Amino acid sequence: MKPTETIASETVEALEARAPFRFPREMVVGLVVLAVAWEIVSMLVPPFVVPGWGRIFKSLGTLRMDFVLVTLARVAGALVISFALGLGLAVAMYASVSVERYGRPIVRLLMAVPVLVVVCAPVFLVDVLDAMKGVSKDLRDMLRSFRPTRAQLFTKLVLPATVPAILTSWKINLSLAIRVVTIAELVGAVTGIGYGLVVAQELFSVADVFAWTLILVVILFVAEAVLTRVEERVLRWRA
Repeated sequence: MKPTETIASETVEALEARAPFRFPREMVVGLVVLAVAWEIVSMLVPPFVVPGWGRIFKSLGTLRMDFVLVTLARVAGALVISFALGLGLAVAMYASVSVERYGRPIVRLLMAVPVLVVVCAPVFLVDVLDAMKGVSKDLRDMLRSFRPTRAQLFTKLVLPATVPAILTSWKINLSLAIRVVTIAELVGAVTGIGYGLVVAQELFSVADVFAWTLILVVILFVAEAVLTRVEERVLRWRA
């Protein structure tokens, strides 16, 4: 029979595995310390410099939540389109040396253009293409001994081997997309979180500014938690 401590440990691990989201204890402690420090500072300085959590949460109740949905839709749409373009172009470059030679300079040029899809798609492309080229030659030779077709070699070996790089690229582009969308809304939109920040600044409402910022932070944390959960399930073989 297993010791009681071992059984208890396995039970906890099983419960954690079934939990939809898991946040490291260190991260939770760090956030609590930051929140307490923020509240202490808010007591020492004027509220228009650092508002307390009471003011911030009160402002949350007055914000337009439809702006949050608009921003989320823009971020999700941009990421999906960017991933489709990046993956498609990476496959084309991997399959053809000529396409890669002519495509690489264009990709470098596009990476300097401050447009959301143009910003994220090259990151997906470069990460996926490098991962495809990084597949071990020994694995390729081993699979070729079974005489697979070119399509089978790609779908059975190359594409699965790029999954870790794809997930990492999603994590990078997620935070990038949120920042770029918010900046774009700050400059030229009449809806979304960025526009809400502009209105709050025009009204000199510091609490509203921090409330919108808090929403952005929560969105990023939840999205990264979802991606981490997906990564753990897809890459269970690495455990």
